Amino acid sequence: MDGPRQRILEATYACVARWGLSKTTVEDAAREAGLSRATVYRYFPGGRDELIDAVVSWQFLAFFGRLYEEVHGATSLEEVLDRGLLFARRSLIEHEVLQKMLEIEPDVLMPKLTVESNRTVGLIAGFLVPYLHEHGMAEGVEIHEAADFLARMILSYISSPGHWDLGDPEQVAALVRTELLAGVVGEVGPARP
Repeated sequence: MDGPRQRILEATYACVARWGLSKTTVEDAAREAGLSRATVYRYFPGGRDELIDAVVSWQFLAFFGRLYEEVHGATSLEEVLDRGLLFARRSLIEHEVLQKMLEIEPDVLMPKLTVESNRTVGLIAGFLVPYLHEHGMAEGVEIHEAADFLARMILSYISSPGHWDLGDPEQVAALVRTELLAGVVGEVGPARP
């Protein structure tokens, strides 16, 4: 996606990184992009709120694009979850702008992330369904309910891992096998070496 819309998103993101969500204005984004305010409003007629929502969505989609690349080619459900959790937690911790916003403006950022995560549950669940079909379900477990459960649990653990160290592959493997997949699928495969 090139052109003025992309320039506006990138410029707004730069402003958010510099000043935060609540202090970034349409004027700031226009100036940073080297465009007029009218041009920004042409692409984002809802103004500042639409612009900020678009930037959050853009970054959210970029993250899940990178996550998909990370798990693409995995040969089992366990491997998808292992790779995905390791990558997602690392990315969340290393994302400087997100960490800054969580520190200085959690009350502004969290509602926007919640809206995006609600949309994302369906995407993650849909991605997992073929792996669940291939793996086989525990008796009495419906595949779409299992996919929804796993998607919600994955998002929960990414944002708040509790006592699990999601930077440690052995702990991630244990989490996947003992808490995420136990009772959901048939036989759970061994942890990756």
